[in-house]
Amino acid sequence: MDVELPASSELEAFLHRAESELLDRSCEAQQADWVFATYINPDSEALAARANARVIDLTVALAKESRRFAGVAMSPDSARKLVLLRQFLPVCAPADPAESRELTRLVASMQGTYSRGRYTPRGGSDALDVQGLSRILYTSRDPEVLEDAWAGWHRVGRGVRSEFTRYVELANRGSRELGFPDTGAMWRSKYDMDPAEFAREVERLWSEVRPLYVSLHAYTRARLRAAYGDERVPSDGPIPAHLLGDMWAQSWEKVYPLLAPPDGGEYFDLTGALTERKTSAEEMVRYAERFFVSLGLPPLPATFWERSMLTRPRDREVVCHASAWDLDFVDDLRIKMCIEVTGEDFQTIHHELGHNYYQRAYGRLPFLFRESAHDGFHEAVGDTVALSVTPEYLRRIGLAPDGARFADDVGLLLERALEKIAFLPFGLAVDAWRWQVFSGEVGPSEYNSSWWEVRRRYQGVAPGRPRGEEEFDPGAKYHVPANVPYMRYFLAHILQFQFHRALARATADSGPLHRASIYGSRVAGDRLRAMLEMGASREWPDALEALTGERRMSADGMLEYFAPLKRWLDERNRGVPVGW
Repeated sequence: MDVELPASSELEAFLHRAESELLDRSCEAQQADWVFATYINPDSEALAARANARVIDLTVALAKESRRFAGVAMSPDSARKLVLLRQFLPVCAPADPAESRELTRLVASMQGTYSRGRYTPRGGSDALDVQGLSRILYTSRDPEVLEDAWAGWHRVGRGVRSEFTRYVELANRGSRELGFPDTGAMWRSKYDMDPAEFAREVERLWSEVRPLYVSLHAYTRARLRAAYGDERVPSDGPIPAHLLGDMWAQSWEKVYPLLAPPDGGEYFDLTGALTERKTSAEEMVRYAERFFVSLGLPPLPATFWERSMLTRPRDREVVCHASAWDLDFVDDLRIKMCIEVTGEDFQTIHHELGHNYYQRAYGRLPFLFRESAHDGFHEAVGDTVALSVTPEYLRRIGLAPDGARFADDVGLLLERALEKIAFLPFGLAVDAWRWQVFSGEVGPSEYNSSWWEVRRRYQGVAPGRPRGEEEFDPGAKYHVPANVPYMRYFLAHILQFQFHRALARATADSGPLHRASIYGSRVAGDRLRAMLEMGASREWPDALEALTGERRMSADGMLEYFAPLKRWLDERNRGVPVGW
C-alpha cells in the first residue's frame, strides 16, 4: 500500500511554525546566556542551562518531525531550510528529557569552571585568571616563570575532565538519534558536502599552506634556541609550548621581538600609541565601527553602546572570552569583552564587529537563513577587515604620526605570519582531536596523550615537561568546555586572505596585498554587503562567488600575501633543521 505524502502546503505551514517557535526559544536562550556570561553564579548557570535545554528539545523534535516531508515537491528555499533545521545545533541532546537536561547542565557547568579558573604564580600573592597568566607568558623571558604560568592555567582542565567524558557520551547519543554516526560527523555535515569529503577538503587546504608553516616553524625554533639555549629548545624537535608567548601556542606574535629581522626596521608599538592617547575601551570599539562605516555600512545601533560589556566588572565573575551577540536576531547587537588597551585587542574588536555587521545584514531573512554561509565565513569577515589595519591605515586615522617608522615588508609580514600562519595547525588540531574523541577512536584513558600527539603532528609543539592522564589540557582551551566547534577558525584564516585579495583588487589596488587597505572603499563595501545579506540562504560556494568570483576555498590569497616572507625564511633556514 502506497504511503500518501503530505501536501506542499503542509510543509510550508510546518516551516512557518518551526521558524516562529525557534526564534522565540532562541531569543530566550540568548538572553539567559547573556546574563550567565556577564553574571556568573549558580542561579544564572541554571537558568541558562534550562533555556538552552528548551531550544535543544524543540529543535530535535522539529528535526525529527521534518522527516515526514522527505519526497515532497518543494521550492529550493524550503529544501534549504529543512537541511539547515537538521544542522541547527552545535550539540544534539538525547530524546530522554532527563539526559537532555543533564547535557545542557554539563555544558554550562564546564563553561563556568573554565571562567572561574585561577592560579597563583610561584612567588606571587594574587590568584590570576587566564588573562593575567597570559600576560606573564608574553612579558616574561624567564623560562621557569613561563612554564609555571602555563602549567598553572592548564590545571583548569582537571576540573572539567569527568564532565567532558559524560558530555561526549550524551552528545553522541543525541547525534545518533538524528541519524549521524557521532557528533563530529554532525559538525562536519554543516559545510554543504559529505562529512568525509569535508575532512578531505580540510586536509587539502592544510597541504597548501603547510610548507609555509614549516618554514616559519624552523626559523622560530632556531631563534628561540638562540634566546633560551640548547637545553630548552631542541634543534630538530617540537618547540616547547610555553615559550611561544601564548597560552595555547596558537599565535606567536608576542615573541616577535625575539624573532625580528635585525635589519627589518623599527617595530611600531600600536599598544604604546593607544596607551599614550589614553584610549578608552569604548573608543577602541569606535575605531572599528568607523572602519565599517567607511565601507558604506550603517553605524551600530544606540542599544549596542548601552548593553555591551566592554570591560571587566569589578563586582562579579564574567566570561571574558570575546564574543559578539545578536539577542533578538535582528539588531540587538552587542559584544562581550574585557577590553585591554593593546594592539591585539584593537584587532580583536574589528573581528567581533565583523560578526555584528554580518548578523545585522541577514537579520531580515527568514529565521533559518539568519546565519553565515558556513561558520568559517562568520569568523573571516572581521579578520578580513583587520587585514586592512596597515601602516597607511593607522596614519590615516591618526594613530600613527606621519613620521612613524614601521618595519619593512619582511618585518611586517613576519609579525603577521606569527599571528596568522602560526595559528593554522592549531585551528585544525582542536577539532581533529575532538573528531577522534566523538568517533570513539580516542577514549577517556588517552584524552591527554592523544591531544599532545595531534598537537605535535600538526603544530610541532609539545609541553615543556611530560603531561600525564591526570591532566586534561584540551579543557584549558575555552572552546572545548564551551562546546564551540573550532574548524571555523581554521577555515576563516584561509578565507580572510581570499576575501582580502578579492576586495583589494576590486578597489583597483595593484600593490602588494600586505600593504592594501580597503578602508574608505564603497566598492569593497558593496561587494562585502552582497555576500553578508545572503546569510545562509544559499550554499557557501554561491556566497563565496558573490564576494570573490570563485567557488572553491583556496589558500592562493594567503600564499600570495606571504610570498616575500616565504623566500626570506627559506634563505634564513639554509643549514637549519626543518621539520620535527
